[in-house]
Amino acid sequence: MAQDEDGMSKGLIIGFVAGSIVGGVLALLFAPKAGHEFRSELKSKAEGLADDAQTYVKRARSKATEIINDSRAKSDTLVSDARRHADTIMGEAEKILSDARKRVGGDPQKSS
Repeated sequence: MAQDEDGMSKGLIIGFVAGSIVGGVLALLFAPKAGHEFRSELKSKAEGLADDAQTYVKRARSKATEIINDSRAKSDTLVSDARRHADTIMGEAEKILSDARKRVGGDPQKSS
């Protein structure tokens, strides 16, 4: 499900960027300007789009790093909790086993 949302987000962003580019080029083509002004404005718009794309990539990297770090912290916490629970269970099991051996008639390890 997360992959579906990821794919939809990527598609939406790609569509937005492509639409912006097409809209910008069409607006420039139909604007009544001289060739020099047109090229200058086209260059300016292209630089603006490049800056926007660069900003988007930085945000995406930052968000990805944040998600990875959060996931690592959560997995470290889960592993730590699991180890603690396992140690507790093993300690209780050893105590139960020791008590059972005492009731049965002695610890076989002590008689060896």
